Amino acid sequence: MEEIIFCRGGGCTAKLGAGVLERILLKLPTNTDPDLLVGIDSKDDGAVYKINDHQAIISTLDFFPPVVEDPYLYGAIAAANALSDIYAMGGEVKTALNIVCFPEQMDMNTLGKILQGGSDKVIEAGGSLCGGHSIADEEIKYGLSVTGIVDPKKIYRNNGCRNGDALILTKKLGVGILMTAHRIHMDSEEAFHEAVSSMSFLNKYAADVLKDYEVHACTDVTGFGFLAHLLEMLDGMHSAVIESERIPYFGECDQYVEEFYLTAAAQKNRNHVGDQVQFEDSDFVMEEILFDPQTSGGLLVSVKQEDANEIVQKMRAQQIPAQVVGYITEKQEKAILVKGRKKE
Repeated sequence: MEEIIFCRGGGCTAKLGAGVLERILLKLPTNTDPDLLVGIDSKDDGAVYKINDHQAIISTLDFFPPVVEDPYLYGAIAAANALSDIYAMGGEVKTALNIVCFPEQMDMNTLGKILQGGSDKVIEAGGSLCGGHSIADEEIKYGLSVTGIVDPKKIYRNNGCRNGDALILTKKLGVGILMTAHRIHMDSEEAFHEAVSSMSFLNKYAADVLKDYEVHACTDVTGFGFLAHLLEMLDGMHSAVIESERIPYFGECDQYVEEFYLTAAAQKNRNHVGDQVQFEDSDFVMEEILFDPQTSGGLLVSVKQEDANEIVQKMRAQQIPAQVVGYITEKQEKAILVKGRKKE
């Protein structure tokens, strides 16, 4: 296996900071097309354009540098991450286009493996890979531009949560921490394989369960971390209580955080939203897990309290490590309260 030696800080840790993007995006013109149902002003996971009363198109794209050394796995993870935005909007994947940056001097077989990994995930999603665009670059970057369809009346927006809703998270947190440990060869083989399995797992299967329920808000947790994505869901209209002892995360994160195997992206996330979060008890490990940037993370879903346990049970029956992690409240002084873990 050829090692991609510049796998330094790939995946969603490579994102620009949320604070920087927010200031830039505010300067762009506001949409005036009534058929653009979800656009740049909503901070949502994809754009949604209405075609008729029963159909709308979802458009999204995502790409990033290598997050693992294996080119096939990298392609699969990057594709799963890009496809996730369609599921976070309540849609169905239809087509995808490759986005490729690749050094001309590298072995083209490596590129072939990346594209094969991506293609296999598009096929698994039920979509068609239709082509793409490539440029010569000094570093590898790969991802997809994806088109999906959705009923305009059934769009999952990221900011429709209601007071009393339960919050469900469908994947474990801590991928950024685990991959930091991996890059300095301090992780276990078990932890690495668990992280790769999670990142390459499609959110399609969780979204399939949600189709039978009333979803008030949904987003996928990626580079801005759990807390920043939750803050976007609250949209200045609500607050949330998070029960940290219910947060699903990779067990070895405890050890790695204590060893300070952390990402710069997590600290950007902390700087951006930390003043809007109240931690009930001092718990450095849990704080880092909640700020940690996720690559191809799970869905964060706001649903009726009475549906939450049934949804979780159905997801777990499909080997999805879903968990109810908190609930929505009326707006408080702090947007998010994180309750401490019980001490043994």
